[in-house]
Amino acid sequence: MEFNDVVVAGGGVLGSQIAFQAAYCGKSVTIWLRSEGSIGRTQPKLDHLHETYRAAIEEMTSGEGTWCAGLSKPGEPLDAAACLERVERAYSSIKLELDLAAAAADADLVIESMAEELSAKEAFYGKLAPALPEKTVIATNSSTLLPSAMAKFTGRPDRFLALHFANSIWKNNTAEVMGTSDTSPAHFDEMVAFAEQINMIPLPVRKEKSGYLLNSMLVPFLLSGMDLWASGVSDPQSIDIAWTHGTGAPKGPFQIIDTVGLNTAYNIVMQYQKVPGLLNPLLKKMMLPYNYKQIASMLKAMIDRGELGESTGKGFYTYE
Repeated sequence: MEFNDVVVAGGGVLGSQIAFQAAYCGKSVTIWLRSEGSIGRTQPKLDHLHETYRAAIEEMTSGEGTWCAGLSKPGEPLDAAACLERVERAYSSIKLELDLAAAAADADLVIESMAEELSAKEAFYGKLAPALPEKTVIATNSSTLLPSAMAKFTGRPDRFLALHFANSIWKNNTAEVMGTSDTSPAHFDEMVAFAEQINMIPLPVRKEKSGYLLNSMLVPFLLSGMDLWASGVSDPQSIDIAWTHGTGAPKGPFQIIDTVGLNTAYNIVMQYQKVPGLLNPLLKKMMLPYNYKQIASMLKAMIDRGELGESTGKGFYTYE
C-alpha cells in the first residue's frame, strides 16, 4: 500500500518539518494538535519552513547555497519553478486539526512526533487506536525510545514501527526505519518506500537499538558537551568552538541542542538519569561518567525562563 493520506501527531520542530516535507512531495497531510495553543505554536513553524524552503531553492538556483537533496535529487536538473510551486502547494494544503478522530478518519499513515515521554505516548496511542481504519500503519518518530516499548499500546503491533528523521530534513535527508519482532516485513518495506517517496534516504535498522543509528552516536556527544558546561569546566561557546574548529564540523553540541530544542535535551538527560540506580557502583563509574542531576537542573532553569532554543529566539545563543 502507498501512504498518501498522512497524519503527523505533534507540530514541534520535527513534526512540522515531517509534515511540510511530505506535503512538498505531494502527500495529503494533516497535523493533529492537542489545543488551540498548539496551533499558535505550530503555525509560525510552518510559516518559517515556507520561507526556508523558498530560500533554499533560490540559493540552489544561484549556486550560492548547498544542495538540498530533500528538495531536488542530486545529479538531476533543478526545475526551480516546479520546486517553488510545490512549496506553495505544501504551505497552503497542510491542515491543522484538533479532533483526533477527524484527523485519522482516512489515514494511511500516522507519524507520532511527540515529546520523549513514554506515558504521554501511551495515552496518545490509547486515544488513537479506536479512531483508526484497519488499513492505517503507525510510526513513531521517537529518537530514543524503542518501538517495542510502545507497540502494545497501539492495538496493531504488526503495523507499528519507528521512522526517525534527522533535523532539517530538507537537506539532512535521512530516515531510519526500525521495526519490532511483531512488525510485518511488508509494512517495513512500505515504510522504506515511503521514505524514498518524500526524498529521504531510507536507513534500515535491522535490530532494535536505543538511539537508532544517528542518536547512538549523537547523544553521547551532546552529553559530553553538557557535562563540560554543567561541571564548570568551560562555557557553551568555548566548547562549541573547540569542536567546530578542532574537527571542521558545522555545529558544536550547544548549537545542535538549540536547534533540536532544550526540552528534547532535557527529556533525554532525564531518561539517562534513571539508569544509574539499576547499576552497581563500578558500572556507574565505567558507563555513566556524567553529572546528569546537575545537567538536568541547569537545563530546567533555562526551560523555566522560556529559553528553549531557536524556536523561542533564545537558548544557549540568541536568535532573531
